[in-house]
Amino acid sequence: MLKAAGAAVTAATALPATATTAAAADSAFAHPGLLHTRADLARMAAKVKAGAAPYTAGFARLTANRHAQSGWTPNPQATVYRGAGSPENYATLYNDIHAAYQNALRHHVSGDSAHADTAVTILNAWSARLTSLAGSADRFLAAGLYGYQFANAAELVRDHPDFDLSRFQEMLTKVFAPLSDDFLVRHNGAVVTNYWTNWDLTAMACVLAAGILCDDRSQVTRAIDYFKHGEGLGAVRNAIPVVHDDGLAEWLEAGRDQGHALLGVGLMGTFCEMAWNQGYDLYGYDDSRFLKGAQYVAKWSLGGDVSYTANTRAKGAIGGWSGRETASAAAGVNPAMTRPIWAMIANHYTKRRGLPASYVTRIAAKSAPEGGGGDYGPNSGGYDQLGFGTLAFTRDRVTHTRPSPQPTTSTSASPAAGPDLAATGSTNVLGWSAAAGITAVAGGLLLLRRREE
Repeated sequence: MLKAAGAAVTAATALPATATTAAAADSAFAHPGLLHTRADLARMAAKVKAGAAPYTAGFARLTANRHAQSGWTPNPQATVYRGAGSPENYATLYNDIHAAYQNALRHHVSGDSAHADTAVTILNAWSARLTSLAGSADRFLAAGLYGYQFANAAELVRDHPDFDLSRFQEMLTKVFAPLSDDFLVRHNGAVVTNYWTNWDLTAMACVLAAGILCDDRSQVTRAIDYFKHGEGLGAVRNAIPVVHDDGLAEWLEAGRDQGHALLGVGLMGTFCEMAWNQGYDLYGYDDSRFLKGAQYVAKWSLGGDVSYTANTRAKGAIGGWSGRETASAAAGVNPAMTRPIWAMIANHYTKRRGLPASYVTRIAAKSAPEGGGGDYGPNSGGYDQLGFGTLAFTRDRVTHTRPSPQPTTSTSASPAAGPDLAATGSTNVLGWSAAAGITAVAGGLLLLRRREE
């Protein structure tokens, strides 16, 4: 079981934590319910069919990607290696995962069954052959990154008659999730702060996504508990250790470099979005701490000045070598560097919650329309996010509140509604579309989510 340590923190909640936690534990999982719900997929399809901007531009990026073509042929391996000293072949895995995800997403938007069939062919091929992940410590990165991405691709075709869901779930729970779970407990035999924030976040995303795909409540609970109270640097208060009076909060890896800071923001946003779609509001946890950290990274990445508190972390192996490393200032940035991470975050805070997020809004507009794997270079960093946020996460601003229906089956589009849910959305700020100069059209879906302790 994952360790849940560190000081507990509290966010503003509408009801006692015991009520919200109990309700989340008692409700059924929503499927599809990782990065995209059934309502999200329906919105994308309807907007593209209507020719609405910016969805059409986002969809054009998807259809232009070589991974999103129905002729993609998978190349499954029995063992995937990542890391120095091993015959690395992990590029084969991430290319096939992105092809599965992009084809599945394209199917939901276009209705073309050939793309769903292609996604299923890829996923079935891998679950029939893959037995292990190996290599250096980087095998934990492979487990985390590709585990959560694999789960998202599978979630989009879980009802396809030819998809071997049970075999895929077995692969995920025997090959990917155990490595991620073990990393969060033992950190590869190192002291808990030896590995930067991203290492934890990849593992957290895998444990959460696997738990949802496999309907494993204990895995979901452990991942969420780690986000709140974990000892490692991926826990929210360790990843974002200092909140300033101006409302910005330092992202720990800004002291390392821009690329890893952007990766971390994208991973934490992914984690929050997957949790949100199962009824857990981690976006708002600890007074929206993640928003403050994302705003900080957005401002810094745009070339703005940010404060940074010197941070010294312990390094080394337990019972072995030891050392310390200090980051004393935010690293330099390249304002042209981008990742497809911002549309999801901007739309959540400004559209669902009605909160101002000026820097996140600006960088989301600058990055639009977002592409996906294959659009951001040939190396692994260009495949760390599934992407296509302009298509997938653009939404209309919520202007009223209305209860969501109680789900009756595992295929419901949204979690259970009830008195323990906090209404989201506000009419007191300009919508993201206006601030970003992006056209929006009417017909948004209200989503209500639990406010967790």
